[in-house]
Amino acid sequence: MKDRKICCLNSISPVGTDSFRAGYALTKDIQEAAGVMVRSADMKEMEFPANLRAIARAGAGVNNIPLDRCAEQGIVVFNTPGANANSVKELVIAGLLLSARDLVGGIEWVQANREDAAIAKDAEKAKKAFAGHEIAGHSLGVIGLGAIGVLVANAAVALGMQVYGYDPYLSVKSAWQLSPSVHHAASLEEICAVSDYITIHVPAVDSTKGMIGAEQIARMKDGVVFLNFARDVLVDETAMKAALESGKVAKYLSDFANPISASCPHAIVLPHLGASTEEAEDHCALMAAQQLQEYLDHGNITNSVNYPDVQAGICETEARVAILHRNIPNILSRITSFFGESGLNIENLANKSRGDYAYTLLDISSPMPADTVEKLKAIEGVLRVRRIQEAK
Repeated sequence: MKDRKICCLNSISPVGTDSFRAGYALTKDIQEAAGVMVRSADMKEMEFPANLRAIARAGAGVNNIPLDRCAEQGIVVFNTPGANANSVKELVIAGLLLSARDLVGGIEWVQANREDAAIAKDAEKAKKAFAGHEIAGHSLGVIGLGAIGVLVANAAVALGMQVYGYDPYLSVKSAWQLSPSVHHAASLEEICAVSDYITIHVPAVDSTKGMIGAEQIARMKDGVVFLNFARDVLVDETAMKAALESGKVAKYLSDFANPISASCPHAIVLPHLGASTEEAEDHCALMAAQQLQEYLDHGNITNSVNYPDVQAGICETEARVAILHRNIPNILSRITSFFGESGLNIENLANKSRGDYAYTLLDISSPMPADTVEKLKAIEGVLRVRRIQEAK
């Protein structure tokens, strides 16, 4: 297999970078990299070298990567869904407890009175100001039942809460993992109406940005607690601030500090700590490295966000070619016709599409001529061609 270089734009756990096979090497120069590993670095304005084939985000969100431009350049972008799910789940549970019990206020009181010799006696009087309630028996609405949402819902059930889940795109995998005690909510409106606490766990895409606004808040119970450990853009925080000021929303828990959230009354705002655990960073880095290597070495795609997932295993024929192309009529027939006209027999073929783009993997039973790649690139709609494996 070819030697390849990987550029890390952020600090990446060595659990991931050490997992590459012999022949891979890290580089600081993206111009010589076949793959990139990234966490939070902003890549939107970056120019990508012609040899860059893949970008792996060690995390779930990909709003720092220009997905469409990458797709047009034949650069496959991966993320690592579920790798940080447990870390985020634990922080959400911590948020529930912080909102139910005024732990922050109690801690601040102790610090303010730490020089008082009578602090123990005074604490017995002061603690009434920080009294809260148990979360057991209260209702929690979970918007989005992906990897994180399912874990949060199941944990809340175990803590004695009445849990309602809403996800019109619930996957079969998530459905199997979800506790049978979670009540199915048919709509976002239902979640708003029945929940004492609401937590949101959906990706930040055009259809979800601002999905919690003044209209949705108006449908919520008076004194509701809202938790946002997904993305700040999912919530109209100007509307949320007004609801906090009026008392409609009792507390707002957010993992995203910005000028609006940081100034909201009755808000507990954290500096994006959801996946900031050693375990999550290790899991994300390892998954990202595995996906990069599987794609670069074998052409297999898992967890891409701009191309379809395609797995064809390890090539056992003379050669394998990977073709990234637009999802347009007759392009697959033009590709296969080329191989037939060239006298190249296709042993195996895998093809899938995703929106405007598609991916085709072909295993060929005889060595390919040197000009195969260039001729395939000339087919209308083909964006990139990779000769992955040749005869040993």
